[in-house]
Order: sequence, then structure tokens, then C-alpha cells
Amino acid sequence: MEQNTEKSLENVKFSEVFANLSKDQLRFVVAMQEYNSKKEAAKELKIKIGTIYNWPPIVDEAIKLLAMDMVQSVRQMRKSALAKAIAIKISGLDSKDERVRQSVSTEIIEGELGKPSASADMMKNETQQINEVFSLPANSISGSFYDVYRDISNHGHVEYVFKGGRGSTKSSFTSEVIIELIINNPEWHALVTRQVKDTLRDSVYSQLVWAINYLSLADKFKCTTNPLEIKYIPTGQTIYFRGGDDPLKIKSIKPKFGFINILWNEELDQFRGPEAVRSIVQSAIRGGDAAYIFKSFNPPRSRNNWVNKELEIPKPNRYIHESNYLTVPPEWLGKTFIDEAEFLKSIAPDSYAHEYLGVCTSSGGLIFENIEIRKITDEEITQFDQIHYGLDWGYAIDPLHWLKCHYDAKHEIIYIFDEFRAYKMGNHRLYETLTKTKGMTPDDLLIADSAEPKSVADVREYGLSCRGAIKGADSVRYGIRWLQNKAKIVIDQNRCPTTAREFLDYEYLQTKDGEFISEYPDSKNHGIDALRYSLCLVYKIRGQ
Repeated sequence: MEQNTEKSLENVKFSEVFANLSKDQLRFVVAMQEYNSKKEAAKELKIKIGTIYNWPPIVDEAIKLLAMDMVQSVRQMRKSALAKAIAIKISGLDSKDERVRQSVSTEIIEGELGKPSASADMMKNETQQINEVFSLPANSISGSFYDVYRDISNHGHVEYVFKGGRGSTKSSFTSEVIIELIINNPEWHALVTRQVKDTLRDSVYSQLVWAINYLSLADKFKCTTNPLEIKYIPTGQTIYFRGGDDPLKIKSIKPKFGFINILWNEELDQFRGPEAVRSIVQSAIRGGDAAYIFKSFNPPRSRNNWVNKELEIPKPNRYIHESNYLTVPPEWLGKTFIDEAEFLKSIAPDSYAHEYLGVCTSSGGLIFENIEIRKITDEEITQFDQIHYGLDWGYAIDPLHWLKCHYDAKHEIIYIFDEFRAYKMGNHRLYETLTKTKGMTPDDLLIADSAEPKSVADVREYGLSCRGAIKGADSVRYGIRWLQNKAKIVIDQNRCPTTAREFLDYEYLQTKDGEFISEYPDSKNHGIDALRYSLCLVYKIRGQ
């Protein structure tokens, strides 16, 4: 009786709100169930957007009421339709046609005494799906995550921080948990963020699509790339994706029903300090009584990075979980992954500890801690057989920078032993310098910044083999991390003084409070860029 009274009151409110709407307002409320923004709905209905923004708050209330009521409304419509169908069937008992009376009698008897009709079976399946709680299969979770999974299931904390090295499965676990939370909380939505929006599709979006397929739920979710989002089909819940580099788009997210109760900040250390992360949390988590905030990252090398320092401050509702590949079943990672880890361990223990174990290995802000400055002898150079050439374009404000290096793949050592830097030099003069002074021939491959295709074409037309570097989302970070993981980068300071200075001075960016963030400055890095370009085919081919 109490439930019926509550439902009756809800219906009264629903009726009162809609009774006060104009015809255009009613059309707009219905259209908002289909479109993601007021602007889109207004355009479809040919209503001026200014008119909509001047409407009273009751219109927004109607939109919310209709969205919240849709699932219940659909169920009520199905029940009403079923009642009408039963009434029609029962009326068939009074048919003048004997065959009709026999058929209806048989179906009613079977429905009552044990052979379910299609409608009864459908209602039974729906009830089971509504009441069923989805849980991750035990074999989908690495052992080190069992305790934190239990804590999440009991909602022991609000904020969950997953820090760990490469192959620790922290991102896989987070993506699976988000899918579980969406299924079990029909009015919740999720927001997934990274600092740079262009990295979302190939990282966190792909990770969540993987989780959906791995959990055999592909038929329950609709994954689209334009817009970049994932919808849970049974309820219409949405997983949104946004970049921290465009905070206004985070504030503009307005689910058609419910709230954003789940937030995932992936690659936490790449965000521009704790204030930027707090701003995202405050913009996203703005309704409901419960929330889950997930943060995952590979710990930066420096203990002075803002995220490492932030986590040293105790917070009652925060759970910090640490993991590495050694806690993961080896068959999940594969022999190649483990062999590469062991190889790095043998040649560069500090890089291994950082990349694979998630250990902070320094206290400063230097990006490259594997630099060795020394003379490279002529005798050594005669033994170099894997020569690479790189070029970073420049002209007036920024210089062009060319360098020559050798990569010893067996020992993971890079030797930089020649450079050339100039301002305001045209492409033909550059070609003459490289061929007459630096000894380049058409057989030598020069890899240059692909941002200037005309210059690449010019140098190639003059007679050198020249191509643009491979680029893509996150390619700078990927290339620098690859260089960081080499056993050594040996630079001859006499032959390459500007390159040596750049590598020795290159530090992570800092917040206004002087805390390091995991972002690389795009200045005084021309030799570093030239080295990345020269070796981009190596690390793309090797897949490291």
C-alpha cells in the first residue's frame, strides 16, 4: 500500500509538471531524450536557442522526470499491453468458432499449469535480469587485486589509486570494475579522462572495449567513436571520454538521467598538478550520494613529481594499491614481455625498477639520467655499423638541428658523435652542408620532422634520401620513454656540445608551486627531437 501511495505521488508530480508546459516545450522535452545537447534538439525543432535558455526551470525538470521515468514507463506499457492481450485471449472463449475456443482454452490452461507462454517467459527473463547482480569472474582478476576488489564491492572508500609498473594489469582491472559498476547501478554514468584528449581513443576507450569483449558483454554495449562514448543498451547509461586539456567540455556533460558517479583519471601523473585534477573531480561528481573515483598511473621517476608528493598526504577515503608484473600470471603477459623485462634488468637496473616495478629512482627533475658525457674515439667510430641521421627543422626563432648517431641494439647503448645547428638556413644550403661537410650520400637515410613535408620533399629532390618521422598521439612521450630506458646515451661533448647541453639540462615541467609534473617541455629540445626522429623506425619496428 505504501509503495502504491509513493508511486501515485510520483505520477501526480509528473502530471503537474507536464500540464504546465507549452506545445513547443513538450516537443523539446521529448526531443531531449534523443539528442545530447539543447542546441541539437533546438536545431531539429527549429526553435531559437535563445528562446530555450529563457524558458523556466520547470522545462529542465520535465526533461529529467521523463528520462528517469522512461525505464518504468516502458515496463508499464509492456504490462498494459500484456493485460490487453490476455483480455483478448479470454474473450476468445466466447467465440462462435469452435477452433478458436479450443485454441484459446489450451493456451490459457498451459499458461496456468506449467507450459509458459512467450509473454510469461519474457517477463520472467526481464525480472531475472533486473534482480541479477553482475560480478567479475575470479579468473579475470590478478591475485594482487583481490583485496581492493572486495573493498570496492563493499564501497569501503571513495578514491582508489592504482600505481604500478608496466604489465601490472592496473588499467585492465579498472576497466573491468567500471563495467561492473555500470551494470549494477542503473542510474549511474561514468567519465574517463586523460590529460590530452587525442590520446583517449587508442588508450582508455580501447581498454574499455577490451573489457566489454573479455567479459562477453559485447551485445549489451554500444561503442562509438563519433561521438567517443560507450552506452549500456538496456538502460542507456553512458561512459563519456574527455581530455583534461579542454575542461569546459567536462563541465558541459549533462546525462539525460542520473549523475556521473564514476570517474577514472588514467595516467594521473600527466595532469597538470593536483589543482587540475581536483577541478575535474568537482566538475564531474556533482550529484548522488555515492561515487567512485579511480586514479591510475606509472609512478614518475622523480620522488619530487607532484603525484608522488600528493600521495604522501594521508586521506581517509583513499585506498592506494601498488602492483607490478611479478604479481600477474606469466601466461597473461607472455614470454616476450618477461624476456624484455629481464633484459632491461640486466643492462639498466634503475630503468627496470622504474618501468617494470613502478619504483621512484631519483629525487630531481632530470628527464634523462642515463647520459654519459665522454670522448668517442675515432677507433670506436670505425666500428659503428648502425648509423642513423635525424633532423629537426628550424629557421629564425628556433634553429635547425641535425645529428648523427650509432645504436648498439645488443647492449642498448646510443652513441651521438656528430651534430650541425644553424639559424636562417634555406633547404638547399642545408643540403650542400650535409653532403659536402658532413659526408652524407644518397645511400644514407635522413629522417626529419614530418611537420614540414615541403622541406622533406625539397631535400629529397636535391638528391638525399629523406623521409618524415613517424608521429601519432603520444609519440613524443613514447619516444622519450624509449630513450630513457636505454642503458646509456653516450654523447661526445667536443663533437656535439649543443646536444650534450640539451640532454643535461632537460627537466620535467613544473607547476606554479614548483612541483614537477610528467610533461616534457617543448623548448630547448631540438637535438633531443632530432635523436627521436633518427631512431623512430627502430623503436617502432622493435615495438618497445
